[in-house]
Parts: sequence; C-alpha cells; structure tokens
Amino acid sequence: MPKKMTISKIKNAKGNKPLVMITAYDALFAKLFEESADILLVGDSLNMSFAGKSDTLSATLDQMIYHTNAVCNGSSSSFVITDMPFGTYMTKEQALINAVRVFQETSTDALKIEGGADKAEIVRHLTCNGIAVCGHIGLLPQSVRSEGGYKVKGKDERSAMSLVNDAKEIEQAGAFCIVIEGVKADVASLVAASVGVPVIGIGAGAGVDGQVLVFSDMLGFFESFTPKFVKKYLDGATLVKNAVATYAQEVVSREFPSEQYTY
Repeated sequence: MPKKMTISKIKNAKGNKPLVMITAYDALFAKLFEESADILLVGDSLNMSFAGKSDTLSATLDQMIYHTNAVCNGSSSSFVITDMPFGTYMTKEQALINAVRVFQETSTDALKIEGGADKAEIVRHLTCNGIAVCGHIGLLPQSVRSEGGYKVKGKDERSAMSLVNDAKEIEQAGAFCIVIEGVKADVASLVAASVGVPVIGIGAGAGVDGQVLVFSDMLGFFESFTPKFVKKYLDGATLVKNAVATYAQEVVSREFPSEQYTY
C-alpha cells in the first residue's frame, strides 16, 4: 500500500508537483480514486450531484460526517478533507464546536472553510486548537444566493488584489493549503505565487499548484449542466444507461440469468 498523504507532503508539493484532488462521497469511489488522487474532498457538492439540489446550502453536518466516514473507510492513502457545510462556522466558537465533532466522529485529516480575510479569525481559532484547515477563496458556492449566482472573480485589479489579500490572510491564519475557485487564470496564478502554501484550482487555470474537480462532472454522470472549466474524461451517463438497457433487455427476453449465472 502507498504511504498516507500528509500535510507535510502537501506543503512540500508547492513548486514541485501539481496536487491531484477529486471529490468523493462513499467508500466505493474513494477506493477507486485513491490510486491517483493525493487528496479526496468530501464536498458539500454531494447534495447537488446526488440529491438534486440547486446549490450546496442544504448539506448538513450529519450528512458530512456520514459521507466522510464512508470515504475514510474506502481510502487508506489519500488525504481526506471535509467541507464544513453552510451555517456551521458563523462564529469562531460555533466553528470550533462543530469542527471538534467532525474530528471526533470521523478520521478526516482536515476541514475546508469558505471565505477569505473575513474568515481568517475563524481559521486561526481552529488551527490554534489542533484542527487542520484548508481555505477556499474566489467563487464561494455557499454564498451563491447572496451573490445572485455563480460569478467569476478576479476580473479587475481591485478584485485581483482582494484575492491576493484573502490568500495571504488565510495562510497567516494557519491554513496548510487553499482552494481557489472560479477565478481568471492570470489572477489565480498571481495568488498562487503570493503565498507559500499550495493553491489548488477549480476553474482557475493551470498556473496554480494543483487541480480539483467534482467526480460526477469529470466522469460525465451529471447531465443537467457542465461548467466551462470541466473536462469530461468519461461519458459515464451514456455508459451506465446502455449497460442498464442491455440488462433490462436480457431480463425481458429471459437471456439473463443464463446457466453460467445460475446455481
């Protein structure tokens, strides 16, 4: 078995090797992904990908704990990061109570917090109390309702400098890495160069320290919408539909189960 990915290895990847992150929500896919993924993100995107919700805000702490345990059961070598869902870190006191619960009830390696300089105090409070934190700046899915949609960041100099400041504040607060989402590529590169911790992009170009994608997007299972930044590496939906259609046809024609599949 490959050795477990650690925070030290993640930090040392900066400037050496792009980090591979992918979402996972259960033991089955975690086991399939761990051979290639440095980091598995138990994302609150699970309610969009698998519960039919229009955004991530409905995910609960109980859900995240359940799915994190499943992912940890399936992976022994990838580093596991759990999204802190909307409403669970409104204050630093609330954040610590909920973070401690996740750490006590799962084997996750770290938590992810959305927000820049405005969340630095919360990140600092967690890291000072033994909670490993991954930051998340740029487009913030948990803020989609307040912002009126998913809007690309870094379109002007003021926005670019704000993102650089966000990254620096989160780094100084103790975050070991930062996810940057939905940001103009040149600005994301500038942000990555401004901090000493890895910056992992999603819809943020190639000039960062790694990439993350939602697996149901990249494997072509989610058909409703495909973001511009998603490359489909598999036409999963078509493959599954064809397989199930073949199974159904064989059941109706009594071709399945044949003697080969009968006791």
